[in-house]
Amino acid sequence: MNSALWTQLVIFLGLLVVSILFSIIKKSQPNKDFSSLSLRVKTWWGMFVIFVFATLFNPLVSLISLMVLCFFALKEYFSMMKTRKVDRRAFLWAYLSIPVQFYWIYIEWYGMFIVFIPIYVFLFLPLPRILGRKGTVGFLRSVSSTQWGLMLMVFGLSHLAFFQFASPEYGANLVLFLVLLTQLNDVIHFLISLYFGKRKVVPTANPNISWEGFVGATIVTTTVAYFIYPYLTPFDVTFGVISGLLIAFGGFFGALTISVLKRDLLIGDDEKATTLKESYLSRVDSLTYTAPIFFHVIRYFYDFM
Repeated sequence: MNSALWTQLVIFLGLLVVSILFSIIKKSQPNKDFSSLSLRVKTWWGMFVIFVFATLFNPLVSLISLMVLCFFALKEYFSMMKTRKVDRRAFLWAYLSIPVQFYWIYIEWYGMFIVFIPIYVFLFLPLPRILGRKGTVGFLRSVSSTQWGLMLMVFGLSHLAFFQFASPEYGANLVLFLVLLTQLNDVIHFLISLYFGKRKVVPTANPNISWEGFVGATIVTTTVAYFIYPYLTPFDVTFGVISGLLIAFGGFFGALTISVLKRDLLIGDDEKATTLKESYLSRVDSLTYTAPIFFHVIRYFYDFM
C-alpha cells in the first residue's frame, strides 16, 4: 500500500474518532455553541471525499469538484450583497469566468491562470454595467464587491486545483497537507477561543476569533506540520515547519477578512445574517488565503511546481 493510501486511511480513522468525540462533547455540554465546529467537521468529511477521488482516480475529478466549490462559495457571497437588478449582468459574467479560470488550470497555462481574474476580468467587469446605461448610482460598490468575491472565492480557491496539474507527483498530497492543517488551525483556534479566549480581535464581526486562539492554533498547527510533513511533502524540516507557520498565519487572516467582509455586507440585515450564520462560505474562508500563499511560496522555492 503506497503512502497516499496509508494517509487516506489514517485520516479516515482520525475523522471517525473526532466525529465520535465531538458528538459526546455536544451532548455533555448542551449550553455551548458548537455550530461553527460542527461545520468544520462536516467540511473535513467533504474535503476527504474529494481528495480520495482525486488521489485514487483522476485529477480531473478534483478539478471539477473544486470548480463546483468555487461556484457555490461565490453564489453565497453574492447572496449577502445588497444588489439591484442592474448588478445581475456583472454577476453573470463573474459566474462565466469560473469555468474559464479552471480551463487554464486544465491546460496547465500558468501565465494566463495567474493574470486572468486579477487583470482581464478586473478590467472587463465594469464594461457591462457602463455599456448597459443603467446609471452611475452604486457603480463602485457593485463592481468592487464583485471583484472582491472573484478574487477570494474563485482566484484564491482555484489554486487548490492547480497543485495536481503543476506537480502530478506531489500535488495531491500537498493539497491534503494544506487542507488538513488549515482545518486543524481553524478548529483549534475555535476551541481555544471558546474556552480561554478573552482578547477578541474583532468582537463585532466574529467573537470566535481571539488572540489566545491565534497563538494556540499557531503552535499546534506548526507542531503537527513538523510531524506529518515527511509523509505528505518533499520538504526538508525547515520548510516543513515554515509551512505550518504560513498556513497558521494565512488561515487566521483569511478567517478574519471573510468575517469582517460578511459583517460589512450584512449590516442592517439581521434576518439574513442569522440565516447565513452556518453558511457554506464559513467552511472555506481560511482556504481563500492559505491556498494561494502556500502555492506561490512552494513555486518560488521548489522546481517541481
